[in-house]
Amino acid sequence: MLFTDLPLDHRILHFLSRKQFQNATDIQSQAIPHALLGKDLIASSKTGSGKTLAYLIPALQRVLKTRSLSKKDPRVLILAPTRELAKQVFLQLRALLDGMSTNAVLILGGENFNDQVKALRRNPQFVVGTAGRVADHLQDKSLFLNGLELLILDEADRMLDMGFAEQLKFINAMADHRKRQTLMFSATMDNTELHYLTKTMLKAPQRISIGSAGEEHKDIVQQFYFADHLTHKEQLLKALLDKQDFNQAIIFTATREDSERLSALLKELQFDSIALSGDLTQSQRNNIMNAFSRGQHQILVTTDVASRGLDLLNVSLVINFDLPKLADEYVHRIGRTGRAGNKGAAVSLVGPKDWKSFVAIRSFLDQQIAFSELQGLEATFSGFKQVKKRPSSSTNSKNAAKHKIKQVIRPKKRIDTTAGKDIGDAPLLRKKIKNNMDD
Repeated sequence: MLFTDLPLDHRILHFLSRKQFQNATDIQSQAIPHALLGKDLIASSKTGSGKTLAYLIPALQRVLKTRSLSKKDPRVLILAPTRELAKQVFLQLRALLDGMSTNAVLILGGENFNDQVKALRRNPQFVVGTAGRVADHLQDKSLFLNGLELLILDEADRMLDMGFAEQLKFINAMADHRKRQTLMFSATMDNTELHYLTKTMLKAPQRISIGSAGEEHKDIVQQFYFADHLTHKEQLLKALLDKQDFNQAIIFTATREDSERLSALLKELQFDSIALSGDLTQSQRNNIMNAFSRGQHQILVTTDVASRGLDLLNVSLVINFDLPKLADEYVHRIGRTGRAGNKGAAVSLVGPKDWKSFVAIRSFLDQQIAFSELQGLEATFSGFKQVKKRPSSSTNSKNAAKHKIKQVIRPKKRIDTTAGKDIGDAPLLRKKIKNNMDD
């Protein structure tokens, strides 16, 4: 589908033409028409598929072509799981709004709250932010959503994984009216809490699924190497970086300490490396990502804080020094390369501590996995064999059936009715949203 086939405002079409966007991607060609009709939508597609424009285009079309419900409240609220992804969405929105009078504000945790209050007083039509900080402003009454027309949840599954279910429910309640449209984008659909969220926040949503999360990415060459221990991993990493021809690379580690240690090691080996982790302040994270995106550093060593949303077209190599705990996170990590039709490579080092994660990833991916070797750095470790439980013999089964197992009946807990809680148990805490909660 061509973008010109869609009933879009000429200013949007001019932006798309200027960016040389002619053909809509699969997720865009299916999501945009439904969103333009005002229907609720839940959609999933693989990383790098163009989903950000799939919701920004209909959102801006609505703002440009329809009358607002409120002169003060924002018309569109976009929620993202991390500061980095929210900032990436905001930058793309700003580019789309270039030359227009439409105003947008970015609301992130870790940044000055009072400055955000001042920005919200300018009555922006768009608010982009993280769930924790948006909930803070709603509680502070510096933000109102009575007139909100469009709520967009980007990577809803990730927000739930990060523990923002209560904040999302609170935001939904603050913007609960019949005229609101909701668009939800998620990498996966098979999540019990996500099903509940979908049922409570969306009205008869149109469902769109483009491929599966575990489907093989044709533009990314994936390689796996066995490693015996930490030192062996470091030797493999150096050899791979020397061998690979890449513009920029992202190396994923398990912890902040690992990122800092590995980045220091790479600098000793004469690689231009910088470390990023969630423990840094927002300004520090911004400075690091801005420097990396401008090409000032060749290698970024990071935790999963950079696994989603970052659109860095010069990244041609991703290395999993440590495998992620969640299988779908692997897909998001390697999705930092091979974007917008570019080719990329993804290399994963699998040691004894990574084996459980590898088994989960292998089950998740819809493809065959073979291991490679580097001459002189072959591993002795080759995975753990699954030990099957030996079935019990028929004799043992018969003997077990002869003996009745006595049921142990525990005495009921004595309830202290005056205190209103079980003796010996921790008191039941009333759930509430923490003020000034960071993302």
